[in-house]
Amino acid sequence: MRIQFLLAWRYLWGRKQRMVLTTLAVVFGVALLFGLNSMIPAMMESFRHNMVTTAGKVDISISSESNNPFDQSVLNDLSEIDGISYYTGILTKTVVLPESLGGSVNKLTGASAVTLTGVDVSTAQNVRNYSLSDGRFLEAGDTYATVIPQLLADKMELNTGDTFTIPSSEGVADLKVVGILSISASAGLDEIFVPLPVAQSILNLPAKINTIDVLITSNADRDTVDASILAKIGPNFKSGAIQTGEELASALIMGESMMWLFGIMALAMAGFIIFNTFRTVVAERRRDLGMLRAIGASKQTIMGLIIVESLIQGIIGTGLGLLCGYLFSLVLLSGVGSIFASMLRVTIGDPIITTANLVGSILLGVGFTVGSGYFPARSAMKVSPLEAMRPTLGTIEYRRNNRRAIWGLGLLALSVIGLLLGDINIAGLSGVVFLIGVILIAPVMVKPVADIFGKLISSIYPREGKLAQGNLARQPSRAAITASSMMIGLAICIAMMAMITSIEHGFISYLDKSLGTDYLLMPPSLVLGSGNLGANQGLIEKIKSTDGIEEATSLRLASSQVGETTLQLIGIDPLVYPKIAGLEFNEGDSEKAFEAMTKGSAIVVNGIFAITNNVQTGDVLTLKSPNGEQKYTVVGIGFDYLNAKIATGYISQTNLAKDFNSESDLLILVNRKPDATAEEVTPALQSVIKEFPTFSLIDSNEFKAEQMGMFKMAMSVFYIMVIM
Repeated sequence: MRIQFLLAWRYLWGRKQRMVLTTLAVVFGVALLFGLNSMIPAMMESFRHNMVTTAGKVDISISSESNNPFDQSVLNDLSEIDGISYYTGILTKTVVLPESLGGSVNKLTGASAVTLTGVDVSTAQNVRNYSLSDGRFLEAGDTYATVIPQLLADKMELNTGDTFTIPSSEGVADLKVVGILSISASAGLDEIFVPLPVAQSILNLPAKINTIDVLITSNADRDTVDASILAKIGPNFKSGAIQTGEELASALIMGESMMWLFGIMALAMAGFIIFNTFRTVVAERRRDLGMLRAIGASKQTIMGLIIVESLIQGIIGTGLGLLCGYLFSLVLLSGVGSIFASMLRVTIGDPIITTANLVGSILLGVGFTVGSGYFPARSAMKVSPLEAMRPTLGTIEYRRNNRRAIWGLGLLALSVIGLLLGDINIAGLSGVVFLIGVILIAPVMVKPVADIFGKLISSIYPREGKLAQGNLARQPSRAAITASSMMIGLAICIAMMAMITSIEHGFISYLDKSLGTDYLLMPPSLVLGSGNLGANQGLIEKIKSTDGIEEATSLRLASSQVGETTLQLIGIDPLVYPKIAGLEFNEGDSEKAFEAMTKGSAIVVNGIFAITNNVQTGDVLTLKSPNGEQKYTVVGIGFDYLNAKIATGYISQTNLAKDFNSESDLLILVNRKPDATAEEVTPALQSVIKEFPTFSLIDSNEFKAEQMGMFKMAMSVFYIMVIM
């Protein structure tokens, strides 16, 4: 093996330019694959760190299967179960702190959000231990009082007796700090504790809780008690604390799959380049290889020589690709970090290198390179000393290519059938099969194409045209591989440009459709479910009664489970929403869909949910809710701008309140009267929302322009990919 490494390195070092250009193809593919897939884990970790809350060290936590609040009366059923020592009900939710209330995205100097936890003062300390460094814990008779962790007190410069103001469904809530915890009870965000009735008022969830914490007796079996609790309270509950952010995590996982796809496509392109390079190398070195065979080199030695050359380039290219990929992800994360901080209230850290990403990038980088050199190496192995002393006969090669072309035609036929079936998974495989078929057929097409275009070129450049035609005819496989590589590269570029253009057109279309109002009352985070606190009905009623306002409507939020998929539910007013905004429909009639929402349990799902769950118009979905399983008929497939990338369903606000206990407005869309001016209406609206600092009044045209700017910035990454 030592002789192969020595000869391979000498040959590569003697042709530095070819080695560098070939290795760069591997560097680009690995950098794209490794870099993009180092970003997604960093984003997921940031969201997980901001959204996760823990119930503390309790034996059992019970929550709704749909992660929605449920009636506090469920606690009464636990008194009859053997093996339970203590239990308590809590209501917990992540609440984003706007900057006007001291919120900051810098976690070292401030708090971007807190976990608001309402506890039953009479039973809370039986279940969890609250160690205080100052003050006292909550007592019976406390109203707007709170106990906060030491870390939050230091960040916000709060002491016992001070007032801590947080957003509320009624505007703001002024909480008196009565105690400071020595250790945070939550492993995630800063967790503050208030009396349960206060939390229910702040969150607009009267008589509701979302978690039951249980301690069992010392001689009880945990699994037995757990099963007894679930059997007693019904099938709509699960063992485990409430989980948040699952919808966004699903979108990020899908994004990670797309990143793998782009990286593998780039490596496949690099593989074709390397394959073509080594085919050329073998053709150029036929005499050299023949001389090696003549002096005693075995077939395995010749094959090993070519394989080692590809291995060296694969190792160098993969190593440089990993380094460039990490730097690439650092640059991208620094670019999008400010966007996430301002729009989503999330701080993204450095790229996270997962074992799967590192090992996968190395295996694919080296594997594609060595694999691309394998077939040329086998071709080199078959070179005999006598054959190497004479030029290749095109007719012999054409006979081999004719047999391959028959297989290519068969693969093309199979790929066309697969594309016509309409299944997205089969379509992806059919695309790969189609490319393989084209590659097998291409060598047969070289001679007729060379004859046709050779005559045209010869009429303009007689000597050069005949020479080029002869070279193509003598090496049809090499010419076909070169043409195939160019074809695939051009096809990928055209496909990516078409995708970018299509996305941009669709982006503008549904941005105008779903946010086509005059004003937006936006929460701190664009991801509606990431800690935004809604307002009660009083805010939108005040807006509607403001002079110059023609109409206003809102979006409300809940969640559910459909099988194993977490589904975000958006509640809309089907009578008002389509008048001032609307959904972009891919399937179904918008008028009929909104009409169906007013009459019964109808739902519109977005494309990401429909594709991943194979859902079509007319299907009946079983949605898990705190009030039991609910049947909803799919009346359309559509989406709005803010929720296009998260598995989402749209139902009426009436059904959202009845089935999922949600009545808070998270986002409000407002239209002026035709004869009203912005100069008259804007100050009036600002006066109304002054009591609700969690909302920002935004001119929709300015917001759309800002979103378009961020979209073009994001798309610039894809333009760079196309250029490279």
